[in-house]
Amino acid sequence: MELIFATHNKNKVLEIKNLIQKNIKLLSLSDIGFKGEIIEDGKSLDQNSLIKAKYIKSKYGMNCFADDTGLEVHSLNKKPGIYSSRYAGYPINSNNNIKKLLKNLSGFNNKNARFRTVISLIINENIYSFEGIINGKIIEEIKGNNGFGYDPIFIPNGYNKTFAELSLKEKNTISHRSIAINKMMNFLKKNY
Repeated sequence: MELIFATHNKNKVLEIKNLIQKNIKLLSLSDIGFKGEIIEDGKSLDQNSLIKAKYIKSKYGMNCFADDTGLEVHSLNKKPGIYSSRYAGYPINSNNNIKKLLKNLSGFNNKNARFRTVISLIINENIYSFEGIINGKIIEEIKGNNGFGYDPIFIPNGYNKTFAELSLKEKNTISHRSIAINKMMNFLKKNY
């Protein structure tokens, strides 16, 4: 089975390639020659992931899935949320996003946060949704060189290392994205 993953993000593709079944050929947007941007104008992670999946399905007619992920910080009323990747504006820059988040979080004692991923899968004309959540906390010091985005300042509950200090294999055993992907893989095993 071929599945298009509606993303240009090489880091996400690498993470997911390590999680999917061997009988699935994963194609990124780059693999299919799509160089454009898909406008994510939804009001939630669910809406944005579905917008991306529907766009690619209508353009290419192939089975596909898309994800949208947000960092939701308790003290900031679940912000940056759907704006996580562009929190500090354009051009998108993870270091600037981290700086803005830490600035906005200064003065708050509660640093609890969670990563939340929603995947929209379209097989034939059927739409399915899968969610993954990992709870943790934000730290004020950047630690680690692995991962991407907010990984250097996010420590998952039960760990004393940031996502950026964990290996890809370690992160993939607990991350929000891996939880959602594993739900999707289990669904595909049973139904397709």
